Amino acid sequence: MNYLVVRKSMMVFFCCVFSQFSSAQSGYKIAINMKNCNDTIAYLTFYQMDKTYIKDTCKIFKDGKIVFKGKEKLDRGIYSIVNQKKSIVFDFFIDEHTQIVEFDADATNMARQAVAKNSNQENDFFKYVKFLTDQNMKFMGEKDKIKGLAKKDSISKIKALQKTLERSIEDYESALAENNKSSYFGDFINLKMERTLKDVPTASNGRPDSLKVYKYYKSHYWDGVTFKDDAITRNPFFSYKLKKYFDAVVFPHPDSVTVEIDRIMRLPNQGTTIFKLLLAHFTATYETTNIMGFEKVFVHMADAYFKTGKAVGTYEDDVIDRIIKRADKLRPLLLGSVAPELSMIKAADRDKIAKMGFENVKTSAEVTQLFYDHVNEINPLFYKLSNITADYLVLVFWDVDCGHCQKEIPKLLDLYHDFQKEKKDVKVFSVYTQQELDKYLKYIDEKKLDWINVYDGVHYNNLTEKYDIYSTQVIYVLDKNKVIKARRIEVEKIRDIVKDIEAEYKKVK
Repeated sequence: MNYLVVRKSMMVFFCCVFSQFSSAQSGYKIAINMKNCNDTIAYLTFYQMDKTYIKDTCKIFKDGKIVFKGKEKLDRGIYSIVNQKKSIVFDFFIDEHTQIVEFDADATNMARQAVAKNSNQENDFFKYVKFLTDQNMKFMGEKDKIKGLAKKDSISKIKALQKTLERSIEDYESALAENNKSSYFGDFINLKMERTLKDVPTASNGRPDSLKVYKYYKSHYWDGVTFKDDAITRNPFFSYKLKKYFDAVVFPHPDSVTVEIDRIMRLPNQGTTIFKLLLAHFTATYETTNIMGFEKVFVHMADAYFKTGKAVGTYEDDVIDRIIKRADKLRPLLLGSVAPELSMIKAADRDKIAKMGFENVKTSAEVTQLFYDHVNEINPLFYKLSNITADYLVLVFWDVDCGHCQKEIPKLLDLYHDFQKEKKDVKVFSVYTQQELDKYLKYIDEKKLDWINVYDGVHYNNLTEKYDIYSTQVIYVLDKNKVIKARRIEVEKIRDIVKDIEAEYKKVK
């Protein structure tokens, strides 16, 4: 026998086998044997933060045979099989060991269940989902049994049921996480788990020490979670857990929130998917916040991440510029800032301004020229915000034709008169934002608006930029030093703000 020929043949055989093995291990293949399925299309989707995205589509299949496959491996995460009605049939996970996996499932099964033919961990995942479903159904069944009890008794029993349910889930998840350490499935369970102080000590007042309970919960909230791994963003529990942390765990103050955001943003590497998604999440959350005072968090995001170049790669340059400009506009309007100056014209001086020709100008150039032609006449007519003396100053921007304003301005007038009766030093600086002066003056006369009525008669103030007036009405409340204490609030909130300012004054005395 020729040794060289044999050796060459063995090498060829080895290379062929290795090539086939490599081919089998590259990419992904997800096969589903779907009973009772009449669909002609199915989708493979994945979770990312609080959204789901389509990864693959199977357009044609027969007898419930669905196959998704690709040349590149799937990212680790939780995926879903979705039917043509866009409803989830079942969820499952993908990691380095489940790139090739086969499931048996039933399209009529509403419990999102399946059986994996080649992965014990996938089956443990399905058992976990079933366990949660069963526990919830058990809780709802027990809850129905106590509907006829007295309110006090029913509340007590529901709390006991909740504790039992939570303890059962906690024990199940702890065992599951322990048995699946160093795996994506284990990380998935770990992220879901709630960690609470078991043996609660007694405080000095004889009650359970709630402060220690809170500190333990907060300090262990992210135990075992690595922000270096992009895969956690493809865990549907992550977005919920993150939101809950900032809504219910972090102290609800903008300064506390910014500290926590910066702490979390230091954990992932800059430029990674998780860094980008966290940056986008925090920026969008606090740019659109409805919680007064939390605009400060958005301004911090712009200063710390957009102005420093850390947002490059997450946002296009024009978006970065827009966010920086938006933050710069809000900065002087944050709570605690001195309100920007306003130099307005009193409604009573409308005729003087009209004679100068300001109601007939067409262009900004004409306005500028007219202003400097009459500057010596205009300056004495300016009614400046800084010149008003009041313990409490309500600054309201409104429009006669605004439907909301038509409801709220009469309410504000009534409140103003109530404050006068109470001998409170409250003044209202009422700014009309348009230039239809006949309507404005008629409304003042008909509604008997006996506060300070002004408008931007010589187009000197850019209200949109200076006070972020993109709609009406807008209300600010200032203290005696013109410091902004509230912004963009409804009339109903003004009295509470006045009380808060009054309390501050008393502390200083």
